[in-house]
Amino acid sequence: MQRRSLRLTAMLAVSLGSLHTGVQALPGVPPVRYTVTMTDPARHIFHVELRARGDLDTIYLKMPRWMPGYYQIMDYARSVTHLVARGEKGARIACDSIDDHTWRLSGVRNRNYTVWYDVRTKRQFVASPYIDSAHAYILPEGVFLYEDGAISRPVSVKLVFSRDWTKVATGLDAIPGKDNEFQAPDFDVLYDCPILVGRLEELPSFRIHGIEHRFIGYDMGSFDRVAFMKNLEKAVRAASAIIGDIPYRRYTFIAIGKGRGGIEHLDNTTVSFDGAQLQTPEGVNKMMSFLSHEYFHNFNVKRIRPLELGPFDYERENRTNLLWVSEGLSVYYEYLAIRRGGIIPDSTLLENFEGNIDAYENDPGRPYQSLQQASYETWSDGPFGRQGEKDDRSISYYDKGPVVGLLLDFAIRHDTHNARSLDDVMRWLYREYYQQLHRGFTDAEFEQACERIAGTSLSTVFEYVYTTRDLDYGTYLGYGGLRADITVDPATGAKKYVLRRIEHPSAEQHRILESWLGDSAP
Repeated sequence: MQRRSLRLTAMLAVSLGSLHTGVQALPGVPPVRYTVTMTDPARHIFHVELRARGDLDTIYLKMPRWMPGYYQIMDYARSVTHLVARGEKGARIACDSIDDHTWRLSGVRNRNYTVWYDVRTKRQFVASPYIDSAHAYILPEGVFLYEDGAISRPVSVKLVFSRDWTKVATGLDAIPGKDNEFQAPDFDVLYDCPILVGRLEELPSFRIHGIEHRFIGYDMGSFDRVAFMKNLEKAVRAASAIIGDIPYRRYTFIAIGKGRGGIEHLDNTTVSFDGAQLQTPEGVNKMMSFLSHEYFHNFNVKRIRPLELGPFDYERENRTNLLWVSEGLSVYYEYLAIRRGGIIPDSTLLENFEGNIDAYENDPGRPYQSLQQASYETWSDGPFGRQGEKDDRSISYYDKGPVVGLLLDFAIRHDTHNARSLDDVMRWLYREYYQQLHRGFTDAEFEQACERIAGTSLSTVFEYVYTTRDLDYGTYLGYGGLRADITVDPATGAKKYVLRRIEHPSAEQHRILESWLGDSAP
């Protein structure tokens, strides 16, 4: 990777580092050039200009229908209005809408052409573009059209906005010598780099192994910024230590405002953030868990990934059975990162898992949908299942995923006498599939990786992935010196699980538990 430049002018452009190792713009291929004008932000409209050269007589411009990291069809093209195309001398080019996200341009072979269009924004959400008088959040999948079959073309983006806005945060490269202009080697990189513009605040950064980590955002509220960044550093150190590598040149947390979700990217994450939540231990646990989750995704799903999640098809659902790994195990490791980083005590760690167990065991969809099916059906069921519906036959991989991860980890530790763990599985997947094979893994390859590390069959544990079989908490938690006490509410029938240490653990149970918890303590 090449280190990105940080260009300081009247504006501050935050560059995050090369997003794809070894990816370079295609030589001799002219870039697709975008200008995004935001000079009247109170109208909630991005005005976009696209300039390119046609290689074919007829081309098709498309707007992505979804964004990686949020597995729902969003149909961003519904917000596109006033689309017009013209040639080099201003002559109008035939431009027809042929479906709900595609426009056909005719007569552009070897001709420069320009397309203008507006993107109307309504919803403040991490998976939607939005602009108002105070800030702009450019979600690239919802703003930038791409030419069908030309996803590998280089791209440049110029931002035009009010002088009242002082900073830009994005993962795109700054173009040397240009103010507020950025570039990407292809559309996959462009779509992995949201842009936040406005009167932003940047907190003091920290370095791990010489690599800078930043936090920059909009409307972050009142909180102890020094204490927050110290905790964030602890969490990032613990999370990156699980993999044993830091694969980027710079990482930035981009806080887009209050209550708007979080989406992971290779060298950055866009997150909702409200510093007022950090006033209590419960708030710190919740916020640091959330940030650790999004950070750990730079490893687990952006680099350690299911085969189906890359290269992306932006028109269709990219279904996989393995979101329980990508999302569920990221929940698992968010808890461990903040515990091993010394941010929360053991009791809070166990309470976090209790919350997932309670949610799963009391889910009406539990007898009907497996963890594998929940992953595949998220496009129709939603990321948390069909919660609240009368005939709910779905579950959430955010709940069952980390619980199965806990049982799987303890099984591996038990089978290897605590010589190996799920951490070793994640490291092996990182080296084998990301670093060496440069691809994702299949369902079978993930199970084989676990069994390779365990040195034995784990078919019984994986039944919890492929079937709705009841989880054997007693056996697997017992491997780690824990037990689950259960009470039932006589009025509602709801189960409540409480995880406790076994009173007189064996030497091996003690070793497994202490190793799992890590060395740091708050």
